[in-house]
Amino acid sequence: MPGVIVTNPPKAETKDVDALAGYGVATVHEAMGRTGLLGHHLRANQRDTRVAGTAVTVLSWPGDNLMIHAAVEQCGEGDILVVTTTSPSTDGMFGELFATALKQRGVRGVVTNAGIRDTAELREMGFPAWSAAVSAQGTVKATGGSVNVPVVIGGEVIRPGDVIVADDDGVVVVSRETAREAAQKSQAREDKEAATRAAFLEGQLGLDRYGLRPTLERLGVEYRTYEEHTGSSEAAGS
Repeated sequence: MPGVIVTNPPKAETKDVDALAGYGVATVHEAMGRTGLLGHHLRANQRDTRVAGTAVTVLSWPGDNLMIHAAVEQCGEGDILVVTTTSPSTDGMFGELFATALKQRGVRGVVTNAGIRDTAELREMGFPAWSAAVSAQGTVKATGGSVNVPVVIGGEVIRPGDVIVADDDGVVVVSRETAREAAQKSQAREDKEAATRAAFLEGQLGLDRYGLRPTLERLGVEYRTYEEHTGSSEAAGS
């Protein structure tokens, strides 16, 4: 298929990307109105790792990693490589050699809707990866595709230069135009959760903290004793 390699696309500001790196995927997703999540099918190859970076996007043919090779040239400090295919694929399109080249260029990780391999080596070298599959299946380098064009993963559009935030919980995309706002809203959510955490440590219930008792009543949920519910006269705990 014909393709295009777009060079030097606009990117989110580094300070906004770094600010978002301080928040978890769940926090950012919730702060943005529960948007941007790339789906539960993307799993982290490592544990206890959180990164944020600007997207360099790749649209490849299934089982063909030619365009990943082309994308390496377009990657730089602070980027995250985002790879998807024109139709579903689980082939191992990305491994340790790609990671070596990208790490040398300052790339912070890879997210792919296809497969990765060399998983132990990736963990050992500290190169984070999120993928839809793990597979030793090899690929070819024979079909054209595109680099730095909008792609879709999990129903979410990722444009080159958008912010990718990834951790053990998954991957979320933030548009480059709203990165600063997302960071501010994420901080506000963190502050709110800190206050709630303190309240829970003091023994307050979520039912009261969130004002949920009227909701239970409105939905017709009733409180009954064991005896009332079962018609039994057996005492609780006997």
